[in-house]
Amino acid sequence: MSISQTALHGVLASVAHGLGVGFWVFITLQGLAVLIEQHQQVFSVLTILGGLYLAWLGIKALRHAGKGQIDEVESVKSSYWEAMRDGLMISLMNPKIALFFLALFSQLIDAEMTAIMKLQFWTTVVVIDGGWYVLVALLLASDPVLPWLRKNMVWVDRIMGCLLIMIGLKVILG
Repeated sequence: MSISQTALHGVLASVAHGLGVGFWVFITLQGLAVLIEQHQQVFSVLTILGGLYLAWLGIKALRHAGKGQIDEVESVKSSYWEAMRDGLMISLMNPKIALFFLALFSQLIDAEMTAIMKLQFWTTVVVIDGGWYVLVALLLASDPVLPWLRKNMVWVDRIMGCLLIMIGLKVILG
């Protein structure tokens, strides 16, 4: 949004995205608590699958490094509400986010978690996700950053791919 609209469009889309991710965090936290209490073997299998998913995302990022570059962005006018809707829908329409949090939280969640602890997890993720994308939106709205990112997109994708593979392996291997 910051590239084709204004920084405020990007910030609003970022905040809404964070809230959408919060939905998936809530669902994941609720499901994991029940899973841990009742089906430890299923939880172990899902943990391994979550780790494999993260590794697969990393491999995919490595295979397609730099292929998602945008050379020219068409400027289309949109309202602030449309920016928020787009940010929210991007996260809500991606159930893979739940798999990501399943993999991430599998090492941190136990059946004894209180509602306050779950709220802390939820708040942390929403603030980090929304805050990260707000930062990205503001940085992309600045002139020196956007050309550098376009120039180095292959390396950004490669680094992120390697990080995802390492996190996936850590989840799988415990």
